[in-house]
Amino acid sequence: MSAIPRGLSPTTFGAIRPEDIAWTPFAAFPAQVRLAVLVGDPTEPGPYVIRVKVPAGVKLMPHKHPEDRIYTVISGVFYVGRGTRFDASVLTAYGAGSVVVLPGGTAHFHWAQSGEYVSQVTAIGPLGLDYIDPNDDPRALRTAQP
Repeated sequence: MSAIPRGLSPTTFGAIRPEDIAWTPFAAFPAQVRLAVLVGDPTEPGPYVIRVKVPAGVKLMPHKHPEDRIYTVISGVFYVGRGTRFDASVLTAYGAGSVVVLPGGTAHFHWAQSGEYVSQVTAIGPLGLDYIDPNDDPRALRTAQP
């Protein structure tokens, strides 16, 4: 996994204001998508909180995470579907303020269908992300490019 910055310690008081969030690329996401680590170190065992910002039109193809996750939609509309093949007909739209529970090992996919969205993920690390079809994995695609 690529280097991910650490967030605030989950065991001491701290705060991050929205304007201070550090958005960075994440190798497992399409190039336009950004990740911000708010709490903890997602590469290590223990609690973490991240935010994911997905621009309009971007799709995250079917994948799984080993860890149980709780998504909170911060802004926009989060479209998520379950299954091992991308199928727009099974997407469900969740607006800002929605909470989505995704058990570990659940194959799913996302689409920023109606515009940019930001979701917040709360989980116990380490973070994992495995694409159902290895050809959809941006890490493999970037490695294969000359």
